[in-house]
Amino acid sequence: MQQLPQLQQLFATLPIEEALKQTAALFPGKTRFSSSLGQEDQMLTDIIARNQIDIHIFTIDTGRLFYQAYDTLDKTTARYKIKIDVYFPQADAVQHMVKEHGVNLFYESVANRQLCCNVRKVEPLNCALQDTAVWITGLRSAQNDHRKNIPVVEWLEERKIYKINPLLHYSFDEVLAYLEEHAVPYNPLHDQGFLSIGCAPCTRAISEGEDARAGRWWWETSHKECGLHLVK
Repeated sequence: MQQLPQLQQLFATLPIEEALKQTAALFPGKTRFSSSLGQEDQMLTDIIARNQIDIHIFTIDTGRLFYQAYDTLDKTTARYKIKIDVYFPQADAVQHMVKEHGVNLFYESVANRQLCCNVRKVEPLNCALQDTAVWITGLRSAQNDHRKNIPVVEWLEERKIYKINPLLHYSFDEVLAYLEEHAVPYNPLHDQGFLSIGCAPCTRAISEGEDARAGRWWWETSHKECGLHLVK
């Protein structure tokens, strides 16, 4: 936690690419970026790859993704000639969950949906972040109420890790402008009304005027988080 003020200063005063470079230099080999392959994450991947920043990129395959997500991953690694590690849920945990609760358990209750997210997302994330000092994310404050209250740089005491959200105060239009300017590959579902894309059974397109995350777990009235970004 000693370097929290230094990291906060970097991201408050420097362009993203320079702040990321200096962060990676402060924590060589221990800075990791978790990409969900969404538009914000594709922007950050482009910044990291374009500037050859020593930040390890990974993503999580829950086993229930849209096929377009796999195509996006393939196009991204081909375009930038970079390695993106893919983490998977434990097969035994998935098998036990499905045996006990059914393959589409998430529709039955919020508790079941959170269980599924924990098995398919949170536990693989825990594995991916082992021996990591800095966790980079593509969160933006405008995405939902919870994210409005987080800082750009924070210390997660439970994880003993710095979490940095470089795009936190970017607008959606700024993200789209960057993707267009640099011809960044992105999931074609975004052009079909899917602003926030998760697992296929839990994501739908949204209508004009709906909240950006209204298409995630649309049958719930919860806070629309899977748990990845709720751990403090």
